[in-house]
Amino acid sequence: MIYFFYGDEEFNISNEIKKFKDKLDKNFLEMSYKYYNNPKFPDLVAILKTQPMMFGKMLIEINCLSYLSGKSSEDKGFDDKQIKQITEALDDCSESLDIIFTAQLPPDSQKKIDKRKKFFKLLSKYNSKEFLQIPSYKTAELESWIKQQAKTKDLKLTDEIASAILIQVGGNLRLLDSELEKLKIYAGKNNITKDMVKEICVTNEDLFIFADYLMAGDRKKALEEYQKLLTKKHPLEIMSVLHTLLHSKIQIKALSNSHNQDEIAKIINMHPYRVKLELQKLKNTSIKSLVKLKKNLTNAEYKIKSGQAGLDLDKELEFAILQ
Repeated sequence: MIYFFYGDEEFNISNEIKKFKDKLDKNFLEMSYKYYNNPKFPDLVAILKTQPMMFGKMLIEINCLSYLSGKSSEDKGFDDKQIKQITEALDDCSESLDIIFTAQLPPDSQKKIDKRKKFFKLLSKYNSKEFLQIPSYKTAELESWIKQQAKTKDLKLTDEIASAILIQVGGNLRLLDSELEKLKIYAGKNNITKDMVKEICVTNEDLFIFADYLMAGDRKKALEEYQKLLTKKHPLEIMSVLHTLLHSKIQIKALSNSHNQDEIAKIINMHPYRVKLELQKLKNTSIKSLVKLKKNLTNAEYKIKSGQAGLDLDKELEFAILQ
């Protein structure tokens, strides 16, 4: 079967892929699961013609974002002849082979997936689904997601508890999932209470303190806070929040050269007082250093997700913030 998952909600995309990986034989995972990052056309066709081994179902994940967005050597997409070859290869795929194409946009990036491209139209004919981030102001939708995700962990949450979790943790889905897992372990067979949420769930404030030290250039204090966070959070969770925070800080810093506080607030849809506080924090921080940090984080995130970082996930993020 052919699948196509795209959008800017990284957790939901990775969660869907996890469902497929969980069905594979754990004893042969290295052979039954393969990941490819934006392969060139000849390699792509060869990958699609892969024949599964004798140990059952095989899963291939192909990141194809460069073919659908951004400025790259593949930006023009495929021509008609190439599309025909890809179509034929897809139609001839073995029944024992699942292929998932992914196009996950970086968090809060300005990139967009070009739905006019022939490659996008081709992939959309198969089992395609768009995964979009839920805006923080859509609290009802986020609370509904929390309750649905809790059900997958055999947790029953009231509307009141779902709301308390959202207020405490924020709208990052990966982080919410992690905190639900902690609540499940802590509560056992008992009902989850507001006191449990307050005691167990990490508040975003811890991440904000770390981010402030990091972006102010105080590497020593940032590393101290980072070590504390690692006892509670996965490196990818920390990265996800940092990406979001960096995006708004870069916008504010860039606009500060030509716009006043109120104008910036209108442009980026943020309360003027919050903009004022951010400007104060970023007073001695250059936009060059912010952009470099975001680039380092993006590279580290790719290495972790592609398996290049091995088991040293925390060290990969630490290296990114120290560069």
